[in-house]
Amino acid sequence: MKRQLSDLTFSLCSTIALTLLSIFILSGCGTSENNVSIGNRTGTLHWGNGTEPQSLDPHIATGVPEHKIIIALMEGLVLKDSKTLEPRPGVATSWDISEDGRVYTFHLRKNARWSNGDPHNAHDYVWSWWRALQPALGNLYAYMYFSIENAKEYYEGSIKDFDQVGVKALDDFTLQVRLKNPTPYFLQLLDHYSLYPVHRQTIEKFGGADERGTRWTYEGNLVGNGAFQLLEWKINRRVVVERNPHYWDAENIKLNKIVFYPTENAITEERMFRAGQLHYSGTVPADKVATYQSRNDPALHIDPYLGTYFYRLNVRVPHLQDKRVRRALGMTIDREQITQRILKAGQIPAYAMTPPNTMGYFPESDLAFNPEAAKQLLAEAGYPNGEGFPATEILYNTSEGHRKIAVAIQQMWKTHLNIDVKLLNQEWKVYLNSVSGRDYEIARAGWIGDYVDPNNFLDMFLCNGGNNRTGWCNKEYDRLILEEAPTAKTHAERLAIFTAAEKMLMEDMPVIPIYIYTSNNLVNTSVKNFNDNILNQPSFKEIYLEADTGVEN
Repeated sequence: MKRQLSDLTFSLCSTIALTLLSIFILSGCGTSENNVSIGNRTGTLHWGNGTEPQSLDPHIATGVPEHKIIIALMEGLVLKDSKTLEPRPGVATSWDISEDGRVYTFHLRKNARWSNGDPHNAHDYVWSWWRALQPALGNLYAYMYFSIENAKEYYEGSIKDFDQVGVKALDDFTLQVRLKNPTPYFLQLLDHYSLYPVHRQTIEKFGGADERGTRWTYEGNLVGNGAFQLLEWKINRRVVVERNPHYWDAENIKLNKIVFYPTENAITEERMFRAGQLHYSGTVPADKVATYQSRNDPALHIDPYLGTYFYRLNVRVPHLQDKRVRRALGMTIDREQITQRILKAGQIPAYAMTPPNTMGYFPESDLAFNPEAAKQLLAEAGYPNGEGFPATEILYNTSEGHRKIAVAIQQMWKTHLNIDVKLLNQEWKVYLNSVSGRDYEIARAGWIGDYVDPNNFLDMFLCNGGNNRTGWCNKEYDRLILEEAPTAKTHAERLAIFTAAEKMLMEDMPVIPIYIYTSNNLVNTSVKNFNDNILNQPSFKEIYLEADTGVEN
């Protein structure tokens, strides 16, 4: 999902890491059972989730760690098939699409309920989408609604009456959505948490609809509509969800509980997996990949992943305002060296933002590793051989993987451009605040597709877009993405427009693409119905556990 990718944070001195290590070491004393074997018997899935979630509010959250928990607690009108990612019925049993592709009519389940037993109907979506478009809420995914008629105009204030926005409850169980233009990926959007419904009475009990950070998402308070409900949230220890008896498909949910662990040390998490304390880990330390591969360990899952690792450049920093400087930086990163010597898990060097072959789209870019041309650009910008280049800092959220990449790039820029940059790591929540507030110069970032379409990677860089965060703004780029692409008559014409827009983005280079992700998961063989897909998105309602078949150590 758009979403920011935290990866697993790293701290050798972490109290959390030591606590978790002691837990699984002690658990092996005097007993042959561990979390996995006990979980298989009790229907409890133990899930390594990366860092502590920033928020469980679907209209505020932006990260992968949050995404995994939210999709267990909440559900949209439409689900994605866990293998093919094709749209499947969620809260809506079916939908009709008008001949012109602009009007969607959703027929909701009459047995849908919130986790507290309240009826769940079409009016909940109207109110929830109104809330998501309140500017004061600071929803960074507000632009995901802009394909809906008048949603953008309402969000920006040129329309004051939400009744003019193209969403209407025709009755309790029929929701009509009118789009500005036919949108091929619209059904995919509905499975993104930013378009999930929220429980109005709970939100208003703890504050205003557009108030951030209230207690409505806390343990004991959160009311959702998903297959699971929140049982515990112990900060920096665990988030526990249990099966929701009011869920419309509750009788087919096989897991009783999921325990999400915010393990802030990638090495510790991998050890916990090998010790049988986790059924799943979402990362594999680079130096461990070859070990798992050499023994053909069935726990290792390496698959294509619709995501790009890149660096953001704050174009409002004086020396980074010059695109010659930005391009020089981009042209002196040896991506082959990073993917082959540091990452070692099939990642692909990236020279554009959109992963190749996304819905048949192959981006065009003239970006290449070319130190000599980069030196010339830097000299033209006033820094011959790096002389006089201002002090510059690379910000990354705490992670050994991010640190290794930053150190490598730091050395490449010193070698090829003779400039010195410093490194700064911050804990996930602090890092997000720094990037959101543009309190950085250069910052690592990762973007995972929320839906399978080039638009998901390109609409991120709209002027003032919530996930842009670079300060870059190009009105012609906006026109191509917002006006030309949606009205294209054919798929080929639409892809040609995206090509032109992405060339524009790469020419100005407010971001430096580095590599295309692969998903690297460790999955215990007792976990069934874990289906690999290019969004690396699990379907917790489908997963179940069988007797532990063991994990080779």
